[in-house]
Amino acid sequence: MADKVKEIEEIVEKYLKAGKILSQVRSEAKDRIKVGVSLLEIAEFVENRAVELGADGSAFPCNISRNDEAAHATPFAGEETVFGEDVIKLDLGVHVDGYIADSAITIDLSGKYTELVNASKDALDAAIDTVKNGVSTADIAAAIEDAILAHDLKPVGNLTGHGLAQYLPHAPPSVPNKRVTSGVVLRTGDIIAIEPFATDGAGKVVDGSLTEIFQVVNKKPVRLPAARALLKELAPYRTLPFAKRWLKTPQLDFALIQLERSGIVHSYPVLKEVAGGMVSQAEHTVIVTEDGCQVTTK
Repeated sequence: MADKVKEIEEIVEKYLKAGKILSQVRSEAKDRIKVGVSLLEIAEFVENRAVELGADGSAFPCNISRNDEAAHATPFAGEETVFGEDVIKLDLGVHVDGYIADSAITIDLSGKYTELVNASKDALDAAIDTVKNGVSTADIAAAIEDAILAHDLKPVGNLTGHGLAQYLPHAPPSVPNKRVTSGVVLRTGDIIAIEPFATDGAGKVVDGSLTEIFQVVNKKPVRLPAARALLKELAPYRTLPFAKRWLKTPQLDFALIQLERSGIVHSYPVLKEVAGGMVSQAEHTVIVTEDGCQVTTK
């Protein structure tokens, strides 16, 4: 029993360390995001800085989603795009021994979308205030929706928060961003990432045409040399998502297609608001406690 308690304490410490590192990286990255700055420069800063501060690596590629993009946008190798007067979702993940911290903020470089930015922030605060042992994710969803509607905006209904597990940035339970008829009851010690998305559009996202993020989801033998070489390169990431720009394997696009067709790799296209609406996001990782929660990424 004592060994089990010690193991749990050590795991919690890793979650807390990851959260502390992420908080510092997020703050430093936010200060660097300005009109004219390179997206790739920010992504590489985020991913490298986390390791400099003691993380074992990124839990997923740095997401830099702009305007009607909600999630899964990350620069491609050699990309020269710079920030304009954009509404930017900066979504970061770091891990310590596979234990993950996940957090996001919205930065409005246009100065025109204060209400939108505040809607997702207020929804996150309302959700955090709702969390405690015995609460249902349905209660959290209602708090999120109410907070966003109070700004005369809509939650993005087909995006959710999620649980976290070792080397798994998306684990059960899902944490909806709008009302549902039933949910999952949270218990002390559960670890979840709450991430409200608000929009002035239709409240739904669809797959865009660009894909730069992938994840190994299955283990199978492969025959093609290029696919085998890529699997070997991907081994250190385990089940954590990776960016195509991180990879050096020859015939990379061909190898990725083969692994995806075989069901070994899953792709994450950029998600865009279906009506072209602007999207904001706010996110923290929390550990459920008896009478509330501990925010690891504050």
